[in-house]
Amino acid sequence: MEFNLLKQTALFLSCSILSGITIRLAISLALTHGILDKPGQHKQHKHSTPFIGGTGIFIALLIALCFLVADYPEHATKWLGLTVSAIIIFGMGFADDILQLNYKIRFIVQAIVVLIMSLASGVVLTDLGEILPGEPLALGFLAIPFTLFATIGSINAFNMIDGIDGLSGSIALTSLVLISITALIAGNPPDFIVATALAGGTTGFLFFNLRRRSQPQAKVFLGDNGSMLLGFLITWLLIDLSQGEQRAITPVTALWLFAIPLMDTISIMLRRIWQHKSPFEPDRNHFHHILLDAGYRVNDAIFTIVSIHLLFGIIGLAGLYLGIAEPIMLIGFLLLFSGYFYLSLRSWHLITALRYLHTLQGLIPTQSHGFFLGNYTPREAENLVRMLSQELRPSMNSLIHVIKNEESPDDEKNKYAVVVNIRLLDIDDKSMKTGIERFVTSTQQHINKQHGIQLRPFIERNPQNDRRLQNQGYFFRNRRMVNRQRSNQKLLIFEAMFDPDSISSTEHHSGSLD
Repeated sequence: MEFNLLKQTALFLSCSILSGITIRLAISLALTHGILDKPGQHKQHKHSTPFIGGTGIFIALLIALCFLVADYPEHATKWLGLTVSAIIIFGMGFADDILQLNYKIRFIVQAIVVLIMSLASGVVLTDLGEILPGEPLALGFLAIPFTLFATIGSINAFNMIDGIDGLSGSIALTSLVLISITALIAGNPPDFIVATALAGGTTGFLFFNLRRRSQPQAKVFLGDNGSMLLGFLITWLLIDLSQGEQRAITPVTALWLFAIPLMDTISIMLRRIWQHKSPFEPDRNHFHHILLDAGYRVNDAIFTIVSIHLLFGIIGLAGLYLGIAEPIMLIGFLLLFSGYFYLSLRSWHLITALRYLHTLQGLIPTQSHGFFLGNYTPREAENLVRMLSQELRPSMNSLIHVIKNEESPDDEKNKYAVVVNIRLLDIDDKSMKTGIERFVTSTQQHINKQHGIQLRPFIERNPQNDRRLQNQGYFFRNRRMVNRQRSNQKLLIFEAMFDPDSISSTEHHSGSLD
């Protein structure tokens, strides 16, 4: 089959433009009719925002279907199945956004969609590739059930990573670009058309969803209508490309091209089960939450996650085109997943490492407010931690650090500092910052009144205001600052992170500093 790259470029550009126009019109309608995602619970955003990003993706798909019906009418049944299933998943997503459907209803509708995909369009997992020596591992009568399980899992995996502005769209665009490359190399124009159109639609959406200087907050969210639609369509493409005699990729390669959503979601669900919680209960332990807790700004977190996702995809394609055995690629994927799951169980270790990496990268940290308390004995510091935990945990995201200031052979003479850091979650809303500043002031007054403790707020040090550095040369000034920093290095003894969305104010934990 021949590719008309000029035609495909026009397809991408037209889908990008029409997606953007559709989303812009949908934003106006959503604001008029109150179709908005409101702040609250575990959500990061602070303003009501339209969740109609899926309209741009849907328009891009319709454009692709027009090309497919015109150029490949012999597969009319397949395109009809794609159209019907996309309409159902898109409509169900909108209903879920507005009505907050029960997860059982969502699963039933998703199962119907997958059955249409499998039975009407013939897009079904018939084998798992040569993950064992010899012939491909055929699924036989398990083909439909396994396709149901894999597709529903992928749809919800993609839906669950839609947690911060620009993340899900950027990951989708990365996967779609890689899928387009595989379809181009394999000579599969239909899937190339679908992937290219969806990449254009996603680009149009990201124009309104990614943060930038002129747009500090997303103007539109993908919503369940968009995230479920994109998750379904990407899964459709991966299954279609990985099956049949003329397959473009192996099933194992498909895992690498969808790596981050799968790893992150499965790790989170296993972690919740490990802790005897519902696997469908929302929390703040996704990879993007860990990056935010490590001080990354939203765009830095997106860049980091998408870079890792792209790296995994390139590894998968390199293994495919270099002829590396599928069992080896599968083992490599499982090893990476095991490592990530291990770190997700001990997220505080990962956060500490990410903070160090964040500093090495020279990235600008999120803004924060907080308090500093001076030298205390181990018992005094422990009591302070308990008291501050009770005061702060019901209020907002915060971290409490206990740092050893002075070392003594007698443990009772060791001196500790207690530091409270209140994170602003990378926001540019002046009213929110003002509110947190007021909270800091009122907390200072309350703790001083109730406990007789004077809290000192953080003060940014400006070397230009240090009179001891005046009249010194540039070389000596920098040398003095470096030496001072090294001589005053402290030992972090204890760190606790408190999230008001996931920790009840009535819970109290204590721990010894000894």
